[in-house]
Amino acid sequence: MYAQTRARLRALLSRTRGDAGMVTSEYAMGIIAAVAFAVLLYEVVTSGQVKTELQNIVKRALSARM
Repeated sequence: MYAQTRARLRALLSRTRGDAGMVTSEYAMGIIAAVAFAVLLYEVVTSGQVKTELQNIVKRALSARM
């Protein structure tokens, strides 16, 4: 069983080694997706309700007794 698993792993690795990486268009799409996610996350975190809740969490943490 170990030999079969090892042979399958080698076969999979040999198939993926021919890939040289992402092309420019894939980089561009990845960057666009990352920026869009960052903007969405920024909007959520800076919204009024979330901002208030985060401030309350920090206040409770700072006022906790040890």
